[in-house]
Amino acid sequence: MPVYTNAYLSIRENLQQQGVTLVAVSKTRTPEDILALYALGQRDFGENYVQEFIAKCGSLPADIRWHFIGHLQTNKVKQIAALVYLIHGVDSIRLLQEINKQGKKLNRTIACLLQVHIASEATKFGLDETELQAIAEQLSALPFIEVRGLMGMASNTDDTDQVKKEFQRLRQLADNFPCPQPPIISMGMSNDYTIAVEEGSTMVRIGSLIFGSRT
Repeated sequence: MPVYTNAYLSIRENLQQQGVTLVAVSKTRTPEDILALYALGQRDFGENYVQEFIAKCGSLPADIRWHFIGHLQTNKVKQIAALVYLIHGVDSIRLLQEINKQGKKLNRTIACLLQVHIASEATKFGLDETELQAIAEQLSALPFIEVRGLMGMASNTDDTDQVKKEFQRLRQLADNFPCPQPPIISMGMSNDYTIAVEEGSTMVRIGSLIFGSRT
């Protein structure tokens, strides 16, 4: 069982009341851990590593909605294209074009989120506003892509005002991006998801609060 089952149930109920989707971050977790949450009704799980993602897809229930939340390399897209429910973190037009290419081969429209760089740390991935606008202008040429919204990670800081401003910026960008309305706004993790929800997040990615710390 997950280490914090009661915490999971409490978090899920709170998020459901606010219309927010909970993606349980299951990277490095065992199939048994995932099945324990599955038995409680959880269906959205997030994976970071392609090989681990593929292995879990092949051994766990078919109705799980698998989110790929890690940094995806273009040469790995074909391995997950047929399996993934939603690709988070698309951070370049080149990657988007490769996803479209693999979608065409499968005759499958692949849902994606564009990752925007909203944090102060330069090490985090993501598009700037100019790149985001450039992609918006090219979407009509990518018929096997459905951009459902935006994703972003706030700065790793104790300054809650800064985190709020970064989440507010992502919300504003998502509200003005040409994608199905209302957009998915994927922001907020174990350490800051409550702030993210207050600022308009519609999807959060939580791991340690419900699975416990990784060893």
